[in-house]
Amino acid sequence: PGAKGWISLGFASAATHVRPMALSAPIQLDRAVFPITGPDAEGFLQNLLTQDMTRLTREPAIYTGLLTPQGKVAFDFLIWREGDGYLVDVNSSRARDLVQRLTLYRLRAKVEIGPIATDKAVWAGPEGAIADPRRPELGGRWIGAASSSVTEEPAAYRAHRVTVGVPDPVRDDPDVEAFALECLFEELNGVDFQKGCFVGQENVSRMKRRATTRRKICPVTFEGAALAFGATIQAGPADIGVVRTAIDGRALAMVRLDRAAEAAVKGNVLIAGGKTLRLDPPAWLILPA
Repeated sequence: PGAKGWISLGFASAATHVRPMALSAPIQLDRAVFPITGPDAEGFLQNLLTQDMTRLTREPAIYTGLLTPQGKVAFDFLIWREGDGYLVDVNSSRARDLVQRLTLYRLRAKVEIGPIATDKAVWAGPEGAIADPRRPELGGRWIGAASSSVTEEPAAYRAHRVTVGVPDPVRDDPDVEAFALECLFEELNGVDFQKGCFVGQENVSRMKRRATTRRKICPVTFEGAALAFGATIQAGPADIGVVRTAIDGRALAMVRLDRAAEAAVKGNVLIAGGKTLRLDPPAWLILPA
C-alpha cells in the first residue's frame, strides 16, 4: 500500500504523527572533523562515496557514506567544502578508523587525509551556517570552535533526531549489518543513483531497481519509559524487528515494514518489551509498495 494505505491499516496518520520541535539552543555534537586536500581529492572521493562530490561546487555540505563491498554502512558522515579541499564531519568514535580506511584506498592519489582537528567542533541549533543536508527538520548545522570534549550524543540532540526520525548508523546499526537503503540513505539525500561507481554500488542499485528494501529504520511510538536497545519487536508469534535508539514514548526501530503491514491486516499488534507499539513513519519515509 501507498502512504494512505498504510494509514488505513492503523499506522499513524498525519494528525497523530509527532511533529519535531526545533532545537532551542546550540549544542556541540560528539563529532570529529578532519581535512581532505590535494589535487586528486575530488576524484578520489567520487570513486568511493555514495553521494556525488560535484554537488559541493554548488552546495556547502553533503551527507554521504563509505560502504562495505556488500553495500552495508561502514561509515556515514557529512563533507563540507573548505577552500580547495574538504572537511569531513563524522562521529568522533569512528574518525580514526575512517582516516585509516581512506588512507588504505589512497594508493598513488595525490591526496592528504587528516589529521583530526583538536580545535574544531560540529554544532547544531535552531539556526546555523546551513540547514542539515539530511533533513531540514534537524535544524541548523555548522563547524566552529570546540568548547569542550563531547564523547556521547547529547540527550537533547538524541531526542531531537529520534523525533524527526533520522537514524545514526553508528548507534542504530552498531554491528554494520544494515544496507545503506535500510538506513534511509535515499530519504536522507545520502546516495546518488546516477553518479556511477562507488564502493557497494552494485547492491545499492539492485535494491533500488528491484524495490526490495522492505526492512528499514522507522519511528515507533508507545506509552511510558524508553524501551531497551535491542528489544525484539513481535507481531503475533513472528519477530519482525528490533528497537534501536529510544526516548520516552518514542524510538527508532529496524522493522520489516511489509510484515508490519501484514500484521495490521490480520489484527496483530506490535509488541516490544511488554509495550504495544505503533509505527509512525514520517511523510518522507519511502514505504514498501
